[in-house]
Amino acid sequence: MVALSMADGYARLTSKPQCVIVHVDVGTQGLGAAVHNASCGRAPVLIFAGLSPYTCNGEYRGSRTEYIHWIQDVPDQKQIVSQYCRYSGEFKGGRNVKQIVGRALQFATSAPAGPAYLVGAREVMEEEIEPYELEQAHWGAVGNAALTQEVVQEISEALVGAKEPLLITGYCGRNHDAVAQLVKLADTVKGLRVLDTGGSDMCFPRDHRASLGLRYGVHDRITTADVILVADCDVPWIPTQCKPQRGTRVFHIDSDPLKQQMPVFYIPAEARYKVDACTAFSQLHAYISQTKPLTEKLSTYQSRWDALEKEHSESMSTFRSLATRPSSDDSSYNISYLISRIRALVPSDTIFAIEAVTLTAFVHDQLAPSLPGTWLNCGGGGLGWSTGAALGMKLACGPNRFVCQIVGDGTFLFSVPGSACWIAQKYNLPVLTIVLNNKGWNAPRRSLLLVHPEGEGSKASNEELNIAFEPGPDYAGIAKAASGG
Repeated sequence: MVALSMADGYARLTSKPQCVIVHVDVGTQGLGAAVHNASCGRAPVLIFAGLSPYTCNGEYRGSRTEYIHWIQDVPDQKQIVSQYCRYSGEFKGGRNVKQIVGRALQFATSAPAGPAYLVGAREVMEEEIEPYELEQAHWGAVGNAALTQEVVQEISEALVGAKEPLLITGYCGRNHDAVAQLVKLADTVKGLRVLDTGGSDMCFPRDHRASLGLRYGVHDRITTADVILVADCDVPWIPTQCKPQRGTRVFHIDSDPLKQQMPVFYIPAEARYKVDACTAFSQLHAYISQTKPLTEKLSTYQSRWDALEKEHSESMSTFRSLATRPSSDDSSYNISYLISRIRALVPSDTIFAIEAVTLTAFVHDQLAPSLPGTWLNCGGGGLGWSTGAALGMKLACGPNRFVCQIVGDGTFLFSVPGSACWIAQKYNLPVLTIVLNNKGWNAPRRSLLLVHPEGEGSKASNEELNIAFEPGPDYAGIAKAASGG
């Protein structure tokens, strides 16, 4: 779990694929929820696991020599993780190992990026071969796709002609250039609002007047927009909680618009396109800026631009008012005040690894991230990602960047903190970890209330629901013990 989460964090921050080596089937199972997170978070990682030797009597070098070789021999080891992977394969001979690795990395790094899993038995690993080389330039990722000119025109005219255009995104910020291109688009289409659904990366600067901040698929502007452009987003809205009004035009651009690993997914889009979001943003901005009828129409939108500034200023003022100082030193303080103090005290280019679960929106409101690559959220549902991921980010960025992990108390316990803190000490990877201690798992209660707000469970205490932490762990003590004091 920790190793793959570290590789995940490193890969997300740098977009460079990382490799994790584990031991046969049990090591693969030990990766746990980290495989899910790397898949949902589109982290390019290569996982290699051995297979139990397939010979018993010394037929080949590497044949079985230990009791455990029989116990760990399973019918199809790849099936443990293959449904989360972009590619899974097996080394069946030593002479094409490099080709198989190259192919796996092509899948891992091509959009939508994600894990690739390879296995090989010991007999194959022991095979003697003649040294050979591959031309690495021939094994790169698939290139980015663009919108056709006709589609660029259609979406551009829809956005400019809309009374209340909205762009919803979730992970386009993995490419830092996409953030700059989206800012250009928002600056050009005055009145366009941008909602970040917190998929995994900071996609739009919070200090921009067009920003609606981060919300998980629920926002009033979704219900009032007349044109919505969904860009690189897994859950733009939750229909049982919030959805566009009838007649809203919806366009969907995404590296994976069909969400091929989700058995159930659909949004009422009149058109969807498998393209690179950064490229599409650039195309839309260029077309709008160079098309006279559109620029003339936009020149009449100054009142919209001013209204966005007023709206943005009022929302930021509201968030600042929530960050009130406790009335006395021994009073408990709210999440908004805590995060506002962290934001004020850490460097402006701090990289935040966020796994605050039900408190994520509050954290985002106070951190108000505005620099690409400074906010990384899990993107998946496998709790325990951020402790290892923060170490991977620190390993990637080096001593000159500050890394801060903000994590819920229950989530911290899922992260195998003993192993992670020992690794931090051994490899000199200093990370500031903030554990948001609400003394239990709050997400199950929230899920219960969304379905049965008046049910029996709504009247039960956290202790009765077995989601309370009493007595509470000594979180700092865990870190101290694991790092040798």
